[in-house]
Amino acid sequence: MLDGYRRVLTRPGAALFSATATLGRLPLSMAGLGIVLLVSERSGSYGYAGSISAVYVLAAAPFAPAHGRWADRYGQAPVLVVSGLAYSLGMTSLLLVIDADAGGPWPYLCAVLAGMATPQTGSMARARWSAMLPDKGRLNTAFAIEAVLDEVVFIVGPVLVTVLTLHVADRSGLVAATVAAVVGCLLLAAQHRTAPPISRHHTGPRPPIGWTALGPVVMASVGIGTLFGSTEVIVVAFTDEQGQSGAAGVVLAIWAGGSLIAGVGVGAVAGPSDPLRRLRITLLALSLLFIPLLFLPNTLLLAIGMFLAGLMISPTMIAATNLVERHVPPSRLTEGLAWTSTGLSIGVAPGAAVAGWIIDHHGASAGFLVPLAAGLAASVVAWVFHPPPIPASRLNQAP
Repeated sequence: MLDGYRRVLTRPGAALFSATATLGRLPLSMAGLGIVLLVSERSGSYGYAGSISAVYVLAAAPFAPAHGRWADRYGQAPVLVVSGLAYSLGMTSLLLVIDADAGGPWPYLCAVLAGMATPQTGSMARARWSAMLPDKGRLNTAFAIEAVLDEVVFIVGPVLVTVLTLHVADRSGLVAATVAAVVGCLLLAAQHRTAPPISRHHTGPRPPIGWTALGPVVMASVGIGTLFGSTEVIVVAFTDEQGQSGAAGVVLAIWAGGSLIAGVGVGAVAGPSDPLRRLRITLLALSLLFIPLLFLPNTLLLAIGMFLAGLMISPTMIAATNLVERHVPPSRLTEGLAWTSTGLSIGVAPGAAVAGWIIDHHGASAGFLVPLAAGLAASVVAWVFHPPPIPASRLNQAP
């Protein structure tokens, strides 16, 4: 099993760009929570804090594909440098506005600036893997590595920002997220050797991005994002109903741990000859595993159920990434991968809101109807669409 990872990670520059890209995406799991913790501590209002955090997240979502499009056309280095510096400016401005207790639109405007500039180092790392590894079997392992690193980010980030904000200094969580973003961006930008080639379509029309395949994947990603956003709220509410509110973080970490373990396993085997088939199966399995959660009586059984559901997350996301990589032109791959991230982001907030309403009226267990329905809706999208044939030149290429 380790041999496949060794062959991939020993490619010149591979381990370094993957590690620095991971550092650059830490704000994805730190900034939103850090804003809530800092603003609620200063203002005493979770509603106000949540609204600023929501503006930050909503500003990031539509600009992620733009980052990818610019990286494909002008190269990753200039986009990474500009986004890292702009992100630093936005977050620094937000911290200064919060320190000054400025009201009105200023905190929201700063949050918008930071959100728009949020670095997309995860998509850029996957684009580098695609350029480096034409062999689809090796590429599956590389995408599994990135999926595992995503889980590491979402396990470590929330814990780190909480400890820093509540036990070191209330601004230190957001400062750490900002530093991680800037350092990760600048280090990744400096690695020119592993950067994918720049698209040369500045004067003529760009090749079509392939929405017949990418569009349904993005639609399914919205459902998956809804599943993610609702589940986090439900777990917090469920453990609170059980009188074990402190267990929410543990249960969510177990959920992410299941995904991490599955990601390691998927990366050790050959890539799927039909990523769409794998996406259909794993997404349906992920959805159906939420049915038992509707009836579980205690936190221990919830943790077990969440672990089993987590085993389907990485395989689902890796299959979706493989599908995008095969159908989107190489000159627009970073943009295509960023669209899937945007779909996930779009689904998170509505998922959390709908789950919250159901929890308020029917209890936490009933809230699991939301991720179940969202997952099934995403499964329907995956099962009914039929992408165009993959060009023969892009199938099973030799290294």
